[in-house]
Amino acid sequence: MQASSHYPVIVLGAGPTGLTLANLLGVYGVRTLLLERNASTVDEPRAVSIDDESLRTVQAAGLADQILPSIVQGYGVHYFSWSGREFARIEPQSTEYGFPKRNAFRQAVLVSQLCAGLRRFPHVETRFQHELRHFSQDEDKVVLEVDHDGTPVVVSCDWLVACDGGRSGVREQLGIALSGNTFAEKWLIVDLLDRTTPFRHTRTYCDPVRPAIRLPGPQGTVRYEFMLKEGETPEYVLDEQRLRGWIRDREPLDAELPIARKVVYTFHARLAERWRQGRVLLAGDAAHLTPPFAGQGMNSGVRDATNLAWKLQAVVHGRFGPALIDTYETERKPHAWALIEMAIRIGRYMQPKSRLQAMAAQWALKACSLYPPARDYVLQLKFKPKPRFAQGFFMEQPGRAPDTAIKAGQLLPQPRVEWPGGSRRLLDEALGPGFACLSWVGRPLTPEVAQLVDAAGMRRIELVPAEDDFPWPPAPQEEGRIVVRDCEGVLQQVLADAGAQAMLVRPDRYVLAFLEHGAKDDAARLRTLFERYGAAR
Repeated sequence: MQASSHYPVIVLGAGPTGLTLANLLGVYGVRTLLLERNASTVDEPRAVSIDDESLRTVQAAGLADQILPSIVQGYGVHYFSWSGREFARIEPQSTEYGFPKRNAFRQAVLVSQLCAGLRRFPHVETRFQHELRHFSQDEDKVVLEVDHDGTPVVVSCDWLVACDGGRSGVREQLGIALSGNTFAEKWLIVDLLDRTTPFRHTRTYCDPVRPAIRLPGPQGTVRYEFMLKEGETPEYVLDEQRLRGWIRDREPLDAELPIARKVVYTFHARLAERWRQGRVLLAGDAAHLTPPFAGQGMNSGVRDATNLAWKLQAVVHGRFGPALIDTYETERKPHAWALIEMAIRIGRYMQPKSRLQAMAAQWALKACSLYPPARDYVLQLKFKPKPRFAQGFFMEQPGRAPDTAIKAGQLLPQPRVEWPGGSRRLLDEALGPGFACLSWVGRPLTPEVAQLVDAAGMRRIELVPAEDDFPWPPAPQEEGRIVVRDCEGVLQQVLADAGAQAMLVRPDRYVLAFLEHGAKDDAARLRTLFERYGAAR
């Protein structure tokens, strides 16, 4: 069947994952088609929490100024016992990646903003009311048969990315199974509008009679979640008088607010057994389903998009071979499962089945608060699995570094750096959209490494230590070279812990390699890594 048009990448699904991926591909200059079966983006509340890593991706997509004003930045969680007494608080204050760790948002607003962001790119096309009916693939392309209001449309692409949700039709056609569990516990979600109480933090009620959560959001919204008991039917719990009574028990001022949505859901902990088959890739809920207790389901999908976008760009533009795409699943799958496991653990804590279980859980959290390292581990969310890869596209570092050190294959922190003239901005503004090399000013790379850095088109960032001033007289700015001061000393600590004088950073801000000053094998090891993934010479 003859396709009407061909695209390097087609993204299926205009949810947060697909829209994020399309925006990043737009930034990277990849001609992209986004297909969505519905007439518009969703207009109902679904996910409500966006984390610091996802906001860093929003920044990379060039949409931070548009999106940040519509979210509540930096909320915490207060825990209450069955008697209504607060017994613990988790209010993380660190901004390791440039943004607060927990933030409340409205999914309908976010996806609308992401969709509007695509208008910046003439090379990104969006088609709503286009439903995929069937696809086929060979070694060179994927052909899609799409229905548009009863009219068949045929398009083709080099790469198809299925962001079509937990019931992915693409995953089903590929015959890829989901492994994991579906849990017996069901929860009722009620989203309300026009709240009058100003309290901004989540309240978690660890009550064996009826575990519940209250999550304030932006623009006067608030969500309630109630765990259902065995035998309670959706018809029973969705009764408005009954659910308003449950709300009144937690916050009387919320009891009569307008209801935007009420739904009963079951949660899943599942992974697709494969994330790539030929030229078709799975991302977001099509690849993994996460229990809601850690607020990481949507955020994991955004991480998928962040990891995949630059790799697609590198392959589509001929800078690397298709083997680079294989690292997507290698890198993302273990981390996605680690977050699923964290959500399961949090869910067990939040769902005590008896007063004895509730007492034990509360005692354990109180005991942690008596020991400062344990308290910091909990209150600053250090139990969250680090964004660090065990295998993938990075150069493993020989020797030993402290356990606390940033490793190659780990997300680089994002401190503020000072530019000539005194302005202080987040690091990623200096790094730019592609690969970057960070080294100390006045300490040149070896000629062999410098040649590889230049051949890869890396932007060079020369760092001035926090204790020093900018060199005087200032050197003229050159294209692809920026001098900034490490005014917070964060990058100096990263390099010192790694025993390195320079580091290479991927477009998704993960460390590609640490380099030692004058090390003779750095260039050879880097060249071997690039050749393994078919880098163009």
